[in-house]
Amino acid sequence: MGIVKIFTDGAARGNPDGPGGYGVILQYTDSKGILHEKELSQGYVRTTNNRMELMAAIVGLEALNRPCMVELYSDSKYLVDAFNQGWIDNWIANDWKRKATGPVKNVDLWKRLLKAMDIHKVDFIWVKGHDGHPENERCDKLAVKAAMSGNLKEDEGLYLTS
Repeated sequence: MGIVKIFTDGAARGNPDGPGGYGVILQYTDSKGILHEKELSQGYVRTTNNRMELMAAIVGLEALNRPCMVELYSDSKYLVDAFNQGWIDNWIANDWKRKATGPVKNVDLWKRLLKAMDIHKVDFIWVKGHDGHPENERCDKLAVKAAMSGNLKEDEGLYLTS
């Protein structure tokens, strides 16, 4: 299994319900020590920052064409803590409900993320946003540029509650 690094970021202007986008950088070093890199981004007409953080992770994982060991870097505590703190396991066990605050938001994307992770071993690594981390800064620029572009998609799951 090869090791792939995926750096992600999401952005939303007027969060919630403004334009948003995600940015992703995939990095893989081959057996000859050559770094291969790919950038991905997309903007949406109306969305939230959390949805774009999730979309970045999803798109990065869905871009992989074989099982990999993945180091997924994100400045989103929402995303990273869901896995590293075990929130996701509790949400699944409770049929996507949180005891204190009701239904889990963005269930459509959480389910898609779990499916995208299925064949990979993924480690989620938190990085502090806007703190000079080179790939995180690049992902932020990709996300903002995508959100401000003229090529915006509809976030069809934006108003789904489950």
